[in-house]
Amino acid sequence: MRVLVTGGAGYIGSTVARRLVDAGHHVVVLDNLSQGHRAAVPAEAGFVEADLRHRDQVEHVLSDHRPEAIMHFASNTLVGESMEEPFLYLDDNVRCGINLMRSAVEYDVERFILSSTANLFGVPERIPLDEEVTIAPGSPYGESKFILERMLHWLDETHNLRFAALRYFNAAGAAGPDQGEDHDPETHLIPIVLEVALGQRDKIVIFGDDYDTPDGTCVRDYVHVLDLAEAHILALEALDDGSRVYNLGNGEGYSVREVIETARRVTGQEIPAEVGAPRPGDPATLIASSDKIRDELGWTPQYGDLEDIIGTAWAWHRRHPDGYNPAE
Repeated sequence: MRVLVTGGAGYIGSTVARRLVDAGHHVVVLDNLSQGHRAAVPAEAGFVEADLRHRDQVEHVLSDHRPEAIMHFASNTLVGESMEEPFLYLDDNVRCGINLMRSAVEYDVERFILSSTANLFGVPERIPLDEEVTIAPGSPYGESKFILERMLHWLDETHNLRFAALRYFNAAGAAGPDQGEDHDPETHLIPIVLEVALGQRDKIVIFGDDYDTPDGTCVRDYVHVLDLAEAHILALEALDDGSRVYNLGNGEGYSVREVIETARRVTGQEIPAEVGAPRPGDPATLIASSDKIRDELGWTPQYGDLEDIIGTAWAWHRRHPDGYNPAE
């Protein structure tokens, strides 16, 4: 299948592009490299540097490559930033999605996979979070993803654009020692903890230790990036049987303190930590129920153990302490 991967130079997008190539698909990556890295794109994939904000560029890519499916990862993704700059999300994320979906309809693309988010649920009404939990986005970022999900719903109704919306919890780990997570700035807990282990930061700050959890720190569900990639392949293959929405997590929660202690064991480093003020809006616990995708598509995470997840990330960070482009 010819698959266009937007944001395919980023952390999750490049891992999925690699998995698609390995599965025998013809892959073209579209990325403006504002957050991604050209070196992360599989050598076997085509690459187009383009910007989804410009409809003419999007149309040009679809006209040239005629994809049969689109996987859409390109996005602004920082929850905190979206609270400070809402239009960067409610404008950019939505406008890019509209441009891509318009072109998808125009060029008769029949399959669309959306990289969505657990931030659709804000402060959840119950744990674990299944697909029936009330959607109440926790930020403009979450709202922008929900808008795109609703757009896809109507394009399925009106133009038979079959879609899967995959709502990630906390993506983590590395696909291999030469393919991993490289953000600037880095905001995710596991790579920040590993930067402390590498001596690139003095300490890790724990945002609050008075939550209603066993050790007082926030509990999150971490899902390995390779398991996420496998879910995309399964969802793509299932679209012949209709559109679908899935929550993606391991179904297990780990506290901030547990992540730090596990990283100490994996790295053999002390990893100094101190408690800071809690962040506004942080729920105490977020854990996914992935029963639906397990039952319907047979998805089974292979990296459910936190030590395995951190171990793969540590192998990447040790081999690439300055990321993909150390000269940047």
